Amino acid sequence: MTDQPPLADAFSRWGSAGLDAGTCPIRNVLDRLGDKWTMLILVALAAGPCRFGALGRSLPDISKRMLTQTLRDLERDGLATRQVFPTRPPRVEYRLSPLGRSVLQPLSALVDWAECHDQAIRQARARFDAVPSQKTASQAE
Repeated sequence: MTDQPPLADAFSRWGSAGLDAGTCPIRNVLDRLGDKWTMLILVALAAGPCRFGALGRSLPDISKRMLTQTLRDLERDGLATRQVFPTRPPRVEYRLSPLGRSVLQPLSALVDWAECHDQAIRQARARFDAVPSQKTASQAE
């Protein structure tokens, strides 16, 4: 039995197993989920199937190239599916796969946490940025 929290215990277990960057679950899975756009696209798809243009309109600051790449990555990882309808021009819809839907509950908890703590984080950043020595040190890194 250990006194460590479950996350720290899991991290220690992965490290002691000699896992390299290519096989580490954190890097393999959470790096994808934690990138700039994946979570937002997952949240957008949680409402149901969506066409590319509608996804782009729901995330107006994402480029078409980045939306395309992120959707491909989500499809590759099995989190989203792409369905092409035989119309002229072809109509394409994206939706969450069962695996993608399974991430919504933990993602929802993280979204709730972010909403609850957003103001505290903004205030902490403002305090940090107001101290010249900390601002200079962080810029030097």
